[in-house]
Amino acid sequence: MKRNNDHVLIRSMIKETVFSTARRKTMTDHQIGTREEWLAARLELLKAEKELTRRSDELAQWRQRLPWVRIDKEYRFETDEGTASLADLFRGRSQLLIYHFMFGPDYTGGCPACSAIADGFNGFTVHLENHDVSMMAVSRAPITSLQAYKRRMGWTFRWASSLNSDFNYDFNKSVTEEQQRSGSIEYNYCTIGTIPDSTSVGNFAAMTGTDVRTYTREAPGMSAFALSDGVIYHTYSTYSRGLDVLWGMYQWLDRAPNGRNETGLWFRRHDEYIVNSQ
Repeated sequence: MKRNNDHVLIRSMIKETVFSTARRKTMTDHQIGTREEWLAARLELLKAEKELTRRSDELAQWRQRLPWVRIDKEYRFETDEGTASLADLFRGRSQLLIYHFMFGPDYTGGCPACSAIADGFNGFTVHLENHDVSMMAVSRAPITSLQAYKRRMGWTFRWASSLNSDFNYDFNKSVTEEQQRSGSIEYNYCTIGTIPDSTSVGNFAAMTGTDVRTYTREAPGMSAFALSDGVIYHTYSTYSRGLDVLWGMYQWLDRAPNGRNETGLWFRRHDEYIVNSQ
């Protein structure tokens, strides 16, 4: 498949950052101990990990106790099978999980961060679907753009376009140019100003073939819905760092010796890495 012109910039950024950040911390900087000392420290950590697990279980139950909000507004989506309603996205199941994927109408490719998260979707959607849960991504890009990007990435999960719908706006996932100019945007349950033109944001914008303002008219998130007696309810949404637990790559890095160990933008779409032949 023909690659976008922004890949030249991406390759340049890789050369500048990837290989330097790969060795930004040496193993010998770390404290060295005996097996007995490690085990004692590990058991202390285990107590804290168990407490965190119990707290996470409590929060999961708290999420499930949130009041449901009835949705009467009609939303229309474009899917691989044609035009669909929100109810159609359940595909006969009672629960629906949607990942709000940053892919605006003017993007030439999906957000690299959302792409890294979505790399994990293929494997577990079949398990969700066999547990009465439909899962899919939704973006404002045209369905043809989403289909082409899916083919490039090798993804098989379902992905719908909400281009001609208020869906993204109603769930605080997209903003209009007028809202952006106002400097007052609702996101993650608070009012924020415009997104600063940082190096990372600028790089992400370039990787989607856009400028910063166009790129930041979209934002990531996930939402959950229930279908009961023919009525759809909104049950939960999370944004920003609330998505962290869905990002499998980082969950693994948190357990690696050097952790996330980030000093700047380091990850790419999975087909944009320079293959290390060593």
